[in-house]
Amino acid sequence: MKILKYISFLILSCIVLFSCASTLSNSNNNTKEEPVVIANDSLEYEIIIIDPGFSSYLASVAKPEGFYDQNYLEARNKVWVLTWNQRAQNPTSYNQGIYENIIDYNSNTDYGYEVNYKLFNYFLFAQRKYKMSLGGGFRTGRIN
Repeated sequence: MKILKYISFLILSCIVLFSCASTLSNSNNNTKEEPVVIANDSLEYEIIIIDPGFSSYLASVAKPEGFYDQNYLEARNKVWVLTWNQRAQNPTSYNQGIYENIIDYNSNTDYGYEVNYKLFNYFLFAQRKYKMSLGGGFRTGRIN
C-alpha cells in the first residue's frame, strides 16, 4: 500500500511539473526588414539604409517629424557627415562594417526636411547601436 501511494504521488508530481512547464515558442523571426530610403526626387538624391533595426527605431524611438527644425537637422548632419566620411576613408582605424560608404552630403544644398530628418535619425540610431560618438557636442547615450 505504501508503494502504491509513493507511485501515485510520483505520477501526480510528474503530471503537475509537466503541465506547469512553459511552452516552447517556435517563432522563427525570418521577416526581413525593409530598407529605409532617404530621397529627394527633385535633386535626384537618394540614400538607402539597410541597417537592421533602423525602421523600428524610426517608428518607435525617434522624435516625430516636425520636432526639430530643418536648420537644426542640417547643422547636426553637417558635423556628423564630416566625421562619418573621415572614418569611412580610414578603414584601418575604424570598423569597416559600420563605415562602409562615404555619404555625399553638401551642406550648401537644400535636401529638404525629410532627407535631413531621416539622415539625422540614422546617425542617432548608429551612435546608439554601435556605441560610438560622431561628435558635435552630444553626450553618449543621449537621445536628442
